[in-house]
Amino acid sequence: MKIFCFIVSAVFAYCVSGLNPAIIMSKAIYKKDIREYGSGNPGFTNFKRVFGNKYAWFVFALDILKGAVISVSAGLLFRQYVGSWQFGVAYAGIFALLGHAFPVFYGFKGGKGFLVCLSTLWFIDWRAGAIAAVVLTVLLLTVKYMSLSSMSALIAGAVFVAVFGAGWAVSLMYAVCVLFVVIRHRENIIRLIRGTESKFSFGKK
Repeated sequence: MKIFCFIVSAVFAYCVSGLNPAIIMSKAIYKKDIREYGSGNPGFTNFKRVFGNKYAWFVFALDILKGAVISVSAGLLFRQYVGSWQFGVAYAGIFALLGHAFPVFYGFKGGKGFLVCLSTLWFIDWRAGAIAAVVLTVLLLTVKYMSLSSMSALIAGAVFVAVFGAGWAVSLMYAVCVLFVVIRHRENIIRLIRGTESKFSFGKK
């Protein structure tokens, strides 16, 4: 049964996370593929910059929601048959990120996975999730770089997952998730170094 938990959680996480709200909504509402506009990233920030606020926050909410569905499903399954909610959430989080970044439904061209990773963090330890949310908000309101704010928030979350005693296996798996998201932001990092990164605005595009 334990092997079944690992297989089902991995497949479920990959498939559900592969459903990208930014791609779906850009095609359904605007008859365009978000991956062909702006930065080309099918995520909340690029969707907001290209199409404005009207539907962008739905993309935000749906990305968080799919992460929550995956986390809760895996957490319950692993708690019942393996004995650890946190392990199940962290394990599923890895495959959720793979599904979001390399979705089979869209030619393996997906997003960077920040919101999925953040959602996973909340279900591993809500305290670490709350700290990450504070870091994200403070940096967005001050430096106003979404990429820097996102990466900083996740790194802080990974540190506090370990500090709050999640255990080495869970801490390691979540650290891998964060490293994956940071690597996916490599172009943003280059632009931050060069001073050419675009700033985030809560207002209109």
